[in-house]
Amino acid sequence: MSNQLEPDLDDIRQWIVQELDEAKAENILELDIRSLTPIAEWMIVASGTSTRHVLSLAQRLRKAAGKRGFKPMGVEGENDGEWVLLDFGDLVVHLMLPATRTFYDIEGLWNERLGSRLKRARENQADG
Repeated sequence: MSNQLEPDLDDIRQWIVQELDEAKAENILELDIRSLTPIAEWMIVASGTSTRHVLSLAQRLRKAAGKRGFKPMGVEGENDGEWVLLDFGDLVVHLMLPATRTFYDIEGLWNERLGSRLKRARENQADG
């Protein structure tokens, strides 16, 4: 994201979650990945009930972003609607069918990395 949007990252995250909730997205999860990677600060993962629903969620977020004066830096997966990724720079949104989400388990992968990092930090504190 551009520097002008960075102070508003919490606001952006909140309206994305609100838009997804209002559009009946399921299992909306916010992951704070700041300590894990330089590619983004937050990841939002949500499920749609069908490919049409996933595509509709993505379209809704694009329109809402446009109304707020910006747009995603990139969008992937709009051809089939099984998994749509919207890249807002410091915030990445993954919209998926439940079966796709279960198969790839991206939130589990990120939570494992976070858990491993916390475990190492605690071990280092105990050693120090």
